[in-house]
Amino acid sequence: MNNVIISQNKHWEKSYVGLYDRDIFSTLVKNLELKHIQILQGIRRSGKSTLFKLLINHLCKQVDAKEILYINFDDPFFIKYSNDARSFYAIIQTAEKLVGKKIKYIFFDEVQVIEGWESYVKSVYDSENFKKIFITGSNSSLLNGDLATLLTGRYLSTMIYPLSFKEILKINSIDDYMTLNKKLPMVLNLLDSMMRYGSFVEVWDVDESFKRDILKSYYDAILLKDCVSNNHIRDIKSFKELSFYSITNLTSLYSYNSLSKIVGINDRSAKEYVSYLENCYLFEELKLFSFSLKEQQNNKKKLYLTDNGFLELGFIFSSNYGKLLENLVYTELKKQGYEIYFYNKNYECDFIAKKDNKKIAIQVCYTINEHNKKREFNGLLKLPFEVDDKIIITYNQNFVEGNIKVTSFWEYFS
Repeated sequence: MNNVIISQNKHWEKSYVGLYDRDIFSTLVKNLELKHIQILQGIRRSGKSTLFKLLINHLCKQVDAKEILYINFDDPFFIKYSNDARSFYAIIQTAEKLVGKKIKYIFFDEVQVIEGWESYVKSVYDSENFKKIFITGSNSSLLNGDLATLLTGRYLSTMIYPLSFKEILKINSIDDYMTLNKKLPMVLNLLDSMMRYGSFVEVWDVDESFKRDILKSYYDAILLKDCVSNNHIRDIKSFKELSFYSITNLTSLYSYNSLSKIVGINDRSAKEYVSYLENCYLFEELKLFSFSLKEQQNNKKKLYLTDNGFLELGFIFSSNYGKLLENLVYTELKKQGYEIYFYNKNYECDFIAKKDNKKIAIQVCYTINEHNKKREFNGLLKLPFEVDDKIIITYNQNFVEGNIKVTSFWEYFS
């Protein structure tokens, strides 16, 4: 255990380097003033561990680095402790013996690996053993069941996503409107790459020849660790088939009955499999926008991916720009904190996005032309309910017609 703890706590010797700043970081720093447990949730490799390291660097300027402990429970070493929450005590004692100091800040990465971790965290929180507790998890069940009961009112939860378009622009020193326009060819190249390969940091940083292999390794880890293993799925073949079908038919309407017939399973299993894919943050199921909850539940639904890169793994070609752009718009809206629905009655509207008591109706169209203009505009004009704004997001077009604003992706999300 000694060697594992030492290897995971390099900040005891020096600060972490080569980390991208994240927009959410300032909020997390502000949250340091509160006693509440800080929980970071999100898909694997989205940057939760990087944010931990940024926070550790920040804290090291104020306290002794050896008073900060980081443990990544995804390390194979901790498998033998997965059924024994008492291992937390041994880990803390070992760390304090190594540094000769009292640990004041603990960072537990992928803590859900240890069964019963909630009871330990509640105990040390209530007894004020530490100044601050930080936790990450790659499954939404982290905030369900025992945790919701045991830690009610004791935690702050923050969703972490792969890099946003604005963050990618900032990394490339494009941080004002003038530079954005002056470097438009570069901006469009960045957008093209994001449409095809998404925005996981590790994928973003490597040569194009490696991107698909890295995305495949992420996808396999998510399916096997966060879905199959956590949910004890027996029919792994059918589960993988449903996931792959969902990628290749992204943004299409479906019902659990239609999925069950395609994969060869029953309706209940299809619904469970979709929920597992949602819980690990790989997909999100969008429901019909309706003021009737019953109508939302009974109508067909759509699936969108958390990151465009996974589209590279399905039978979707880069020439299918419309679908690539539509999913990318969805991911950016989620990163901005919108609650998202679709509308599909007589006329279709891609997204109804809600936030702060404001509703925005959004169509996504790669290029508006004489063949599709009427359809795209009618999707907004024929809505049977009021919205605050009506927007069509395109790849690179900007104009206003009536009460509809047509805007380019790069301008809307920069």
